[in-house]
Parts: sequence; C-alpha cells; structure tokens
Amino acid sequence: MATSLLRVPPPQELLRPLAVPDRLLLGPGPSNVPSRIRAAGGRQLLGHMHPETLQVMDEIKAGIQYAFQTQNPLTLALSGSGHCAMEAALLNLLEHGDTMLVAINGIWGQRAADIARRLGANVHELLKPPGEYFIPRDIEQGLVQHKPLVLFITHGESSTGVLQPLEGLGELCHRHGCLLLVDAVASLGGAPIFMDQQEIDVLYSGSQKVLNAPPGSAPISFSERAREKMLRRKTKPPSFYLDMGWLANYWGCDGEPRRYHHTAPINSFFSLREGLAVLAELGLESSWERHRANCSRLCQGLRDLGLELFVKEEKVRLPTITTVRVPEGYDWKDITAFLMDNHGMEISGGLGPTVGKVLRIGLMGCNSTSGNVERVLGALQDALRHCQRSRL
Repeated sequence: MATSLLRVPPPQELLRPLAVPDRLLLGPGPSNVPSRIRAAGGRQLLGHMHPETLQVMDEIKAGIQYAFQTQNPLTLALSGSGHCAMEAALLNLLEHGDTMLVAINGIWGQRAADIARRLGANVHELLKPPGEYFIPRDIEQGLVQHKPLVLFITHGESSTGVLQPLEGLGELCHRHGCLLLVDAVASLGGAPIFMDQQEIDVLYSGSQKVLNAPPGSAPISFSERAREKMLRRKTKPPSFYLDMGWLANYWGCDGEPRRYHHTAPINSFFSLREGLAVLAELGLESSWERHRANCSRLCQGLRDLGLELFVKEEKVRLPTITTVRVPEGYDWKDITAFLMDNHGMEISGGLGPTVGKVLRIGLMGCNSTSGNVERVLGALQDALRHCQRSRL
C-alpha cells in the first residue's frame, strides 16, 4: 500500500454531526427564519442562467419594487449582505475626487464615510450625537457649505435605535444638485419608506432583518438620476463584482440579452423571494403597523421595569430595534449572557458609539409579536433579579 502524502488529518470536529442550537434571535439581526423561508432555501439547486432562476430573479425584482415603493427599472438584489450594498452604492456613484456629505449619528454613517474615503472621495461629515437625528435645516447647511454630489443618510440606525425622518430630503438634495443615498437595512418592511415619492436616488437593504431570510442577499435600487450619473463616469467602477452595469444586465434591467456575470447564490435568492412574498401577502401597511404596535408595547414594558429608553422622542424610535440604557450598576455582558444561557434568547449590547451604553432588542418580521414582547420583558426582569450588581 502506497504511503500517504497527507500531512494534515481529517479534522475530528467535521466527522461529528452538525449541531446548531435553537435560539430566539431578538437582537439587531439576523432574525429567525420561518419554516416557509427555510424550505425555500432548501430547494434543489438550479443553474444561475436557467430560465426558472431568471424568473425567480424577476419576481424578486418586483418584490423589491413593492417593498421600496419604486418603479425604478434598475432594481435588483446583490449577492452579499447589507454591507455589500453600501459598498456597491458608493463605488458605483463615486469617482476619485467627488465630494460626498455623510450624515453620521451612528456606526453606519461612520462606515459609509470610511468606504467613500477608500474610494478617493472628498468626504465631509455632518455629526449628531448617538440617539439624535437630522432635521432638514442641518442637511441644507451641509449642502450649501460643501456642495456634495451625494448625501448619505441612514433611515434605520441600528446601532442607536433612531428612525431618521426622510420627508423633504430628496427634494432638498435635488435643489442643490445632489443625489440622496439611503441605508434602509434595519428599517425596510418595519417602517414606512417611499422611494419614488420621497425622491430617494439610491436605496438599499438586507435580507436578514424584517424579510426573515438568511443573510447574503441585498435589495438595491437606483433612480434615473443615479443611473445617469453612473453612465457619465469617466472611469470604470473599481469592483468588477459590484459593477452595476454588469449586474443590471444579469438582472434584466437594461433590455439587453442577459449575460453571465457571476455564479449567484441561487438558494439565497429562493429564500429572499419567499421573504418578499410573505411581506407582499401581509401588506406593507399591515407590516408597518405591526412593528409600530409591538415596539410601543415593548417600550412601555421597559419603562415599567424601571429602564430608560435611549431615544427620547417616540416619533424617531426605530420600530424594529429598540435601544435601552444599560441599567446603572449592571454589566451589559452579564445581562445578555444570562438571557442566552437561561432563556435561549439573544439580545445585544451597543455597537460603535453605543458600546457599553445600551442594550438592543430587535422585533423584526415574524419575530415582531406580542408574545415575544412578553417573553423578552420577562427574561429581562429575571436577569435584573439574578445578575450581580457592581458596587458603586
């Protein structure tokens, strides 16, 4: 028998069955995936250019147009997470030396500014403390001062729990020759957004929040203004994988015969299709109301426990992710660990500028129920009784 040339043995952990715990995911995402959407993702694979796959992609496109409330032809789902959509939006819109204004009141504005600087853009920042939001006067001052080509703003700031009002911002940007780019990863399906009526030029989201699909596909749409800016580029986008010209063709957005661009995550698209179908069957307005009502129940219950909500104004609280200040004398890690260990439930601590300051509770899609409100409130009450308080 020939001597084996292998020097690395098969890992023992891979010779054991896969073990995945069953947990209630009430953090800022991902959210739990219901059986219907799991079943869709478990269907047998098809080829990425099969006509049946292209039909599913067309259905996804229609679902995104409904969820976004847009008629933009250039609407599709990227093969990647919400971060991927942020990067795709920026690298297709911006060229080296372009001026961009970023509204920062949490981590996602920080990330957008970082990506834009890597692309060689001239980035200016509008800053608000975490938990606060921008009013049109703030935006107009930045537009007048910096004369940007693109404004980035986050609709649902998941690191702080703020829902940014968008009314009037699109018209304001266009009056100053600027495109409006909006991040709706944490808010889509959970709070009203009207891409065409609000004159949003680029809007993107993710699959793993209210849509209850696994992470890995990201809805995105471009207005005609945004498409024209991309057509006027002097240089090609710095990423082939995220080049919107190629992707528009693969998704049937340009009227040309579809060409191979990349091997798409077909089964992720099956799941996304079902997530959008569930939203369409429920109806956007019903979904918005369900998230609003359960967020309101949660906020009242948190106050009844003696906890302090991080976002002061009710009208700008993100209905999908509620932030509450870490109660004095407690370590947030003890609370989240207690819920995980004793209740099989995930909630999260802060992110970026809110690390150590808040707990974040997510009620998204199928997880946004009155039953889950009661469960998380009961678990928090249990944690506050049993977690050791530090001596101050």
